[in-house]
Amino acid sequence: MTYKVLHIGAGGFGERWCDTFLPPYVTDGTIEVVGLVDIDTEAMEKGRRHLSLKTEQCFTSAQEGFRAVKADFCTIVIPPALHEFIVDLALARGMHILSEKPIAETMEASVRIADKVKAAGRKMGVTMSHRFDQDKSTLRELISADALGRVNTVSCRFAGDYRVYDSWRRFRHEMAHPMLIEGAVHHLDIMADLAGAPCTSIFARCWKPEWAEYNGDTDVIVLMDFANGAHGVYEGSSAQSTGLNDWTCEYFRVETASGTAILDHREVEVFHRDPKRMYQKSQQGKGQHVSPLAGKKWHNSLLIEQFCHWLDGGPAMATNVEDNLQSVAMVFSAIESAQLGQPVKVQEFLQSFREGLQSHHSEVLGLSHNG
Repeated sequence: MTYKVLHIGAGGFGERWCDTFLPPYVTDGTIEVVGLVDIDTEAMEKGRRHLSLKTEQCFTSAQEGFRAVKADFCTIVIPPALHEFIVDLALARGMHILSEKPIAETMEASVRIADKVKAAGRKMGVTMSHRFDQDKSTLRELISADALGRVNTVSCRFAGDYRVYDSWRRFRHEMAHPMLIEGAVHHLDIMADLAGAPCTSIFARCWKPEWAEYNGDTDVIVLMDFANGAHGVYEGSSAQSTGLNDWTCEYFRVETASGTAILDHREVEVFHRDPKRMYQKSQQGKGQHVSPLAGKKWHNSLLIEQFCHWLDGGPAMATNVEDNLQSVAMVFSAIESAQLGQPVKVQEFLQSFREGLQSHHSEVLGLSHNG
């Protein structure tokens, strides 16, 4: 089946969707892009050309685009503060949804969106693209094969030089928590995946050095506990001096019962403990090189394929909106922890928003019946 798609967002990363991620699926008949929305006419014109659309298929108003276009699903590639508005428009038209991360800009909005999608009987996926990049997938395969035994700790470092205003797109420089909401949302998600269990507790410290041209915190250190007894340490910065571990070149280390696996600048190596030796030392770069997993599709390209297979009746994609609440719960638990100066129980934090939403629904129903 060929699915008709309304694409929302042609600027910034949205252009990558228009020129790289969507066209192959148009070519092979999986999808047909039938509409494009962006408030920036220049960005929209670029997207129109990439997708070979007619002028009448392009809209500067989301409401107009949804009214004019009949589609099976929409793709959302705009700032997270606008996601819920687009989700509401899509559900009103009976569309499924594939959205860039995070689900929304707040925990409340994220839970509301998941609840709305479920109530509408629609499907929504979130493109946690970095977890499904080739290098991270190679590391995950190595760990999940269990040759190294039980995971003890997972470490991650992201160190990008985006300190100058507008170097990481303007809206991130104006956010309260850009590193956590726009950066760590990927990294914490990958860490939980490598740990092999949901995060149960998180303790975060956030700050902004004086040289960072941001409104919000650019640097963060996070301690994590997972349900299976594993632990995690995350170090993230979007205002680092030298771009030591920039996007797609992050550092991950997984310590296990019988070995260590390291991913650094897309290279994976593994160290196996020799049980015959009482004491041993190793050096990064001197381990056993692990060849990348074979495959032609990674990150967003792979996730678009998984989403369409899900619509075909296949299994739900791993990053369906309900399961992806775990990722945003880690992010907003970390924000809560930084504000409180103490650890936050992640699952209790998430449950409190679920219960709050249920209570709100009950109140609305009560008022409706009383009226």
